[in-house]
Amino acid sequence: MTQRVERGQAGRGQVERGQTERGQTERGQAERRLTECVRTERVEIEGVAFLVTLTPGSRIGLLALHAANEGGTAELAESLAARCGATSLVFSQPGARRPVHIPSPRMAADHCALLRDFLCHVSVTVSLHGHLRAAAPRTVFLGGGNRSAARLLAFGLRALRPEFEAVTDLAKIPRALRGLHARYPVNLTRGGGVQVELPLLARTRRPGRRAGEPDTPPEPVVDALAEGVRLLSRRG
Repeated sequence: MTQRVERGQAGRGQVERGQTERGQTERGQAERRLTECVRTERVEIEGVAFLVTLTPGSRIGLLALHAANEGGTAELAESLAARCGATSLVFSQPGARRPVHIPSPRMAADHCALLRDFLCHVSVTVSLHGHLRAAAPRTVFLGGGNRSAARLLAFGLRALRPEFEAVTDLAKIPRALRGLHARYPVNLTRGGGVQVELPLLARTRRPGRRAGEPDTPPEPVVDALAEGVRLLSRRG
């Protein structure tokens, strides 16, 4: 009887070890597939040449429409997607000496195949932007059409207090930063999304950096946004 129990326990241990090893292998294969499936597209919008990069992941999407103008947003999108297994889409203007800022509604270009794929795959979007409001140097404005998602993201950002304040009340968000236009890409996915307007200090650790140097978002901001994205993922 004792021998049968010991053999049974040993068998269960081998099964559990096998399941763990298979799980690790499957996760590694999934990560490799994501890396292998990164796609790029060169597209022209209103005469401006963009490089669009899509990294596939979950149904939560990270979007950086103005990576060339709003420093740190591309790095945030890529970091958050890697941490949370989310999908990311980044529009950049490599080599542009004077990057052009095209308003978000006009960035919803029907001829951009990767944007179409992103909008079809993603259910809720977190669109990352930068603002330079002198009166709000430490305020993160959370606009966009999905107000419940904005409040959930704000709950994740509570860890940034008192250094940064997250505002979800639309009446307290400048009209130009509310992200409510129907043609904003953030509002074109099935569940809509949240437009995150970040001040400069929340986007880069080197506000006075030289041209050409990469932006490095502050780690606490990355951590807090990642928590918010995970909350959105768990909500489904």
